[in-house]
Amino acid sequence: MRQRRYPSDMTDDEWALIEPLLPLPACDTARGGRPEKHPRREIVDAIRYVVDTGCKWRALPADFPPWRTVWGFMARWAARGVIGQIRDALTQRIRREVGKGPRAVATIIDSQSVKAASTVGKDSRGYDAGKKINGRKRHLVVDTRGLPLLVMVTPADLHDSAAAKEVLFRLRLMHPEITIVWADRAYGGKLITWAKKHLNLTIKTVSRPKDSSGFVLLPRRWVVERSLAWMMNARRHARDYERLVQHSETLITWAAITLMTKRLTRNGAGSAWASKPSTCA
Repeated sequence: MRQRRYPSDMTDDEWALIEPLLPLPACDTARGGRPEKHPRREIVDAIRYVVDTGCKWRALPADFPPWRTVWGFMARWAARGVIGQIRDALTQRIRREVGKGPRAVATIIDSQSVKAASTVGKDSRGYDAGKKINGRKRHLVVDTRGLPLLVMVTPADLHDSAAAKEVLFRLRLMHPEITIVWADRAYGGKLITWAKKHLNLTIKTVSRPKDSSGFVLLPRRWVVERSLAWMMNARRHARDYERLVQHSETLITWAAITLMTKRLTRNGAGSAWASKPSTCA
């Protein structure tokens, strides 16, 4: 096992939270398979390093596994829905620890436009005339404590109300218990009627006070704005570099997972989840 040396490396307590949520290695399944060459902890540390520092995959330090191996694990776990399962498990645990129910019934939605690098193709980028940004738009849904429930990435020229139909449809499938969504005025109008009729969701818009100028702390909306700011602390997300929107969504989720594991282990508390040890050599 490599020595822990970077700020993004997991502590033992963080790894105790993540390890039981990862899929079993192939050699531990009934079908069997070749033992993995590199420890899972080093793979996760490498992914977190890329997200935290914003470096190129090919620029991973030599003490990590090869970048192709790390990228491959990231892509496979994303395709299997593993990253979303980790996010949901950590979110539910945090909610229980603060005395909330494990599943949220009230949420807040907002979007953020960011510039896209040259690695992003024309088919998944656009120009946001309001923000004057050529790139992509991140749509984030959080609970009332700012914990992420869903992230979706689209071209920046797609209006919030148009993208919201897909976002809310996914949200309803993943979290059927949700009843209310707070949002800004961009999510108003016909979208409110559509969401109530087809998804049985209530959208409530929060507007700025009339004749106000400068920064105004708006009820409910400040929660999701804070969550977006948390994501931007990971330098990989200062600009969108991913060729596929699925990978962009995955790395944003990894930034959220890192925040939640740090929060859960802030006081040195370990994981209460039972971890099944691997029998792979």
